[in-house]
Amino acid sequence: MKNIPIFLIAFRLLLGPILIMLTYNYGSEIRKELIFLIFLGLLSDIFDGIIARRFGVSSEKLRRMDSQTDLIFWLCVAFCSWLLNPEIITNNVWSIILIFIMEALTYLFSILKFGKETCTHALLSKLWGITLLIAFVSMIGFGHAGIPFFLAVFFGIVGHIDVYLIIYFLPKWTHDVPSSYHAYLIREGKSIKRHKLFNG
Repeated sequence: MKNIPIFLIAFRLLLGPILIMLTYNYGSEIRKELIFLIFLGLLSDIFDGIIARRFGVSSEKLRRMDSQTDLIFWLCVAFCSWLLNPEIITNNVWSIILIFIMEALTYLFSILKFGKETCTHALLSKLWGITLLIAFVSMIGFGHAGIPFFLAVFFGIVGHIDVYLIIYFLPKWTHDVPSSYHAYLIREGKSIKRHKLFNG
């Protein structure tokens, strides 16, 4: 049972390229099937943290592995969106570039300050993840961007700004920081509570 979190992370890591392969070979014919697989990936992300904490195997290494796998998985999903709806990506290219730049900067700032990548799993980042999921479902499932895409970009910007502030406030590298306010409390030497439901 203690190996299940690693299995779920590995499953999500492999699922990304599988999604691309299926999209490349079958295109619009399997939009519904792609959405189903994306939700499987989401469920693996939710339960790997829950199970890891349940069996006491949650560690810095596992959390960092989870974060990097999330990045790869969602990049693969984004590539599927481009394969299915290139016009949507073209019409919103500058918003997408902005999000990519902001994501890259979180890595740059964290590596410059702490010597390793960020792994905050912040609440606003999770909210962004939800809006991102909705946007991908809209694009991959229905070929539509609209409001779901706008919300994903908006919360992507807000979430990244929060991560920048977390990196700025933290005196040393720490994983699973709920918000920049919590990072400020850590800097002030105060303890913070991490809700188990969101620490995944």
